[in-house]
Amino acid sequence: MKLKFSDIRSFLKRADMLLFFLCLAASIMGLVAISSATATMGRSYIYVQTFALLIGIALFFLFTLIDADIFADQWPLLVVAEFGLILMLAVFGSMDDTGNRAWIRFLGIGIQPAEVVKVIYIVLTAKHLTYLKEYRNLSSPLSMFQLVGHLVLLFGMYMVISGDLGNALVFIFVFAVLIFAAGVKLYWFLFGAAAVALAVPLAWNYVFSENQKNRILLPYIQDQIDPSGYGISWEPTRAKLALSSGRLWGTGLYQGTQTQTAEGGLRSKHADYIFACIGEEMGMVGCIVVILLLMAIILRCVYVGVHCHSTFGMLVCLGVAAMLCFQLFNSVGMCTGLTPVIGLTLPFFSYGGSSLFTMFAAMGIVSGIRYRPKPAQFRSYSLQY
Repeated sequence: MKLKFSDIRSFLKRADMLLFFLCLAASIMGLVAISSATATMGRSYIYVQTFALLIGIALFFLFTLIDADIFADQWPLLVVAEFGLILMLAVFGSMDDTGNRAWIRFLGIGIQPAEVVKVIYIVLTAKHLTYLKEYRNLSSPLSMFQLVGHLVLLFGMYMVISGDLGNALVFIFVFAVLIFAAGVKLYWFLFGAAAVALAVPLAWNYVFSENQKNRILLPYIQDQIDPSGYGISWEPTRAKLALSSGRLWGTGLYQGTQTQTAEGGLRSKHADYIFACIGEEMGMVGCIVVILLLMAIILRCVYVGVHCHSTFGMLVCLGVAAMLCFQLFNSVGMCTGLTPVIGLTLPFFSYGGSSLFTMFAAMGIVSGIRYRPKPAQFRSYSLQY
């Protein structure tokens, strides 16, 4: 019994319990917000989210115990899982109300494969960059061709099959952060910027649907795209009204006009627009708490990465932080009218079991990197990275 207690104490000391409690606090606040946002929609949402939270907690501790390096060594299986999950959308995928084929549904349960694929992509890219940095020339044309080829194939397949621009853009942002952190020469970023400048007009004319174009341009020319205000701009306008009506302290839980209106209010109030609902019912104070919690989680991931003495561990932690940062920025910008509506969840707060337990799994990987720092003789790179 004494041994078991010492094992538990050792685990709690070595695992990143600060990161765990930050994630738990954010998730509990999210559960409260979802409970209020879905008060007129039935209790099934809160049951599903609570169940996903319990799975997420279990995954956090499981991935803390799993050595991320051993996990990444199985990269052929990870590649199969990465592309296999996307290909499953082509066969079993179902469309949501935005027209994206981003969900697999069975027995009333919906799974969004992109949430899992994002974490797999971070691990694979971190492993590839570490290998190239240690055994090859990281900035050689061949190395960049491999890295960019992986990204383009993943991005292209996902966009063609699902049409989900939001999660596709996460891959690009994570890729840019990781290659910068790994030390890829800056001239490649100039080439990349030029390639994007050439590719955007082609994608705009031949890839993006009319609905996607309107969603991208809406925050900037709303009067031209939806002059009546009853079309595509309805929810973004309701979100801004919700935020403005909350003022400092909010209207109170279950009291928000836009949040509690069953017809004519926010439709995606528990998912894409959860930040607006928090702003209405918890006020600016609630919004600040949300941002501070997520920023603390992001900074904790960065801290663990910088102090882990492992290039692979550092890149994984920074990749997870980049994913969170992009989704936080987009979710807040979407509700305030600063960024396009591209359907990304607010991590730990938005309704979505796939998003919640995947986020906890990602945090578990970060915790596992802190759990087992590399011995000095196996450290390939110093803290300068």
